[in-house]
Amino acid sequence: MSRLKVAVIVGSAREASLNRLLALTMTRLAKQDIEFDWVRINDLPLFDQDILDRGPPAEVERLKAHIRRADALLFVTPEHNRSISAMLKNAIDWASRPLGASAWAGKPAAIAGASYGRIGTAAAQQHLRAILGCLDVYVMGQPEAFIHLYPGLVTPEGEVTNEETRLFLQRYMDRFESWTRRFLHAASAVQ
Repeated sequence: MSRLKVAVIVGSAREASLNRLLALTMTRLAKQDIEFDWVRINDLPLFDQDILDRGPPAEVERLKAHIRRADALLFVTPEHNRSISAMLKNAIDWASRPLGASAWAGKPAAIAGASYGRIGTAAAQQHLRAILGCLDVYVMGQPEAFIHLYPGLVTPEGEVTNEETRLFLQRYMDRFESWTRRFLHAASAVQ
């Protein structure tokens, strides 16, 4: 079985972000045959078609290269005013341009998110699903990961202190790997 390359895209720039911690935890729970590439998006300029028309900045070219190299995408998003962060939307916009040259198209993906609130980024994840659907990204439907990341649930090193949560995240990552491999197998059979 070949090693999977997964691009991890965290929608928060904060070093101590709950979603960065959740992403770390999830990558630690994945099987050893997955290689994770943490994609930086906090240095991108605001999307501007005039800038794109003059030639995409180096940061944008780097972003698109990371996405194109990946077999699959793992989005871990915070919720800002019942939607995704402006930083994440900006990255999505840059990598989807120019028209007909989207780096996102045809990739399998999974979405997760964490918050101190009990609904754990459910609204943001629904918005992200809608955005990715129009970009031809194939988002895993189940299970959904709306994580109530209360203090002490995860250590700063990404270790889960609650066994039920650890098992859920482990199963989530196993399902994501299965989804990705099944999708890649089906795509290669069509070619």
